[in-house]
Amino acid sequence: MIESMPHIRIGNGYDIHRLVAKRLLILGGVKLDHPDGLGLDGHSDADVLVHAVMDAMLGALSLGDIGKYFPPDDPQWEGADSLFLLEQVSELLKEKGWRVSNIDSVVIAERPKLKPHIELMRKNIAQSIGIEIDDVGIKATTNELLGPEGREEGISSHAVALLVNI
Repeated sequence: MIESMPHIRIGNGYDIHRLVAKRLLILGGVKLDHPDGLGLDGHSDADVLVHAVMDAMLGALSLGDIGKYFPPDDPQWEGADSLFLLEQVSELLKEKGWRVSNIDSVVIAERPKLKPHIELMRKNIAQSIGIEIDDVGIKATTNELLGPEGREEGISSHAVALLVNI
């Protein structure tokens, strides 16, 4: 006999984008100033934190990744606000009978320092998903000068989403 368990799903997401000149640096929907004036390269606004969150949400239901819904070769999504895309993913989950219970994430970047901006990032993501700010965890770390993040070639993010059936 199979015991009844709460119907939950877990997904993880990852994203990385190159740091380049003449682009905005947006993380968690917050425009940041990089000390060297760099931003993230990508078809949309290249918000790696929000992209990792969306992939975690989609992955929890085996729905593919954000490229399936917002292809990088589709001009419609050029320069798109990732928080808007996050709202669309959240609506898709609700249509399928699921909601986000909580998100946990980490951003890996040498610079700029993210700590002063984390609360606003949490608020932006929570509002876009329609959950409480206390249900969104965001941490920031460096890569100790190792790898592409450490050499400041890019910024990456990992996220985990827990979904519950509604």
